[in-house]
Amino acid sequence: MKTKLPQVWQDMLKQYQFEELTPIQEQAFELIQSKSNLLGISPTGSGKTLAYLWPSLLNLSPKKAQQLLILAPNTELAGQIFEVTKTWAEPLGLTAQLFLSGSSQKRQIERLKKGPEILIGTPGRVFELIKLKKIKMMAVNTIILDEFDDLLSDSQYQFVTHIINRVPKDHQMIYMSATKTVAPETLAPDTITLDLSQQAKETVQHYYLALDKRDRLDILRKLSNIPDVRALVFFNSLSDLGAAEERLQFHGTSAVSLASDVNSKFRKAILEKFKKHEISLLLATDLVGRGIDIENLDLVINFDVPRDKDTYIHRAGRTGRMGKSGQVLTLVTHKEELKKLKKLVPVQEAVLKNQELRLLSH
Repeated sequence: MKTKLPQVWQDMLKQYQFEELTPIQEQAFELIQSKSNLLGISPTGSGKTLAYLWPSLLNLSPKKAQQLLILAPNTELAGQIFEVTKTWAEPLGLTAQLFLSGSSQKRQIERLKKGPEILIGTPGRVFELIKLKKIKMMAVNTIILDEFDDLLSDSQYQFVTHIINRVPKDHQMIYMSATKTVAPETLAPDTITLDLSQQAKETVQHYYLALDKRDRLDILRKLSNIPDVRALVFFNSLSDLGAAEERLQFHGTSAVSLASDVNSKFRKAILEKFKKHEISLLLATDLVGRGIDIENLDLVINFDVPRDKDTYIHRAGRTGRMGKSGQVLTLVTHKEELKKLKKLVPVQEAVLKNQELRLLSH
């Protein structure tokens, strides 16, 4: 398939040391290029963004405004898609623009006047610009819904359906998701399903630590002291996250939360520090965790046992991306929790010894 890509892209693949393409990238290419409606289900970190981007960009005509619309459920993910899109679109003479709530609407309207071929954004802001007749849905040929299952959640659903109902009849729909919780009636007619969810991520190891509830913060402190460690810590509730951040910082631990109410500029700065190993623990809820893509993230910690299997899959998918190795550690404080966890994923018990996670041999 690589040979079907423009020479400029083939050169970039060499430069980025892309040895081989992932299964979703191989198998989605022809389907998307032939303008089929597609539902692609593939594990988090398996290269879904490029799987839909490459063929979609090759279907565009330069200098024709607003042909491709990509929607993402949160600002993190939309921002990351935008960065990746620019990298591959600019060598083809194509322009992308980003539309997020919380950013200047006036500036975004100015950007639309430049006639970008690709529009990327969160549903709320995109719908506002459609109502103002600044985004012209009749020009759009293809809509991509990234993290499709999340986009159909209560808060986003009405925006997404309003947007989709405004496009021409013969447009192409591409849905991408890491999980299979997709109701068939929400898909466009004749949608082809490409389900690669069974590709187990052999590179990720799943552990649990059994401990008293009151010792969880102490364990986080100890984990943050492992040299050069970076861990993304997931909480089920925002109030627990806030309290943990306060306590950890009080004890001098390098931990910062990425709560959803933090403005996007500040969040970007926090993420940059984390990527540069200036912060050891990044605390998050599932709401913001989904859009975070950090290269070579060593460790994901579940401060609480995730509510369900999909949540576990999304959290675990932040590590071991693109075939790299990673670890997921869940803190378990009760026998019932362990029972629940074992239903979600096969796990092994670990202990923390001499600043190292080790398997406990039974």
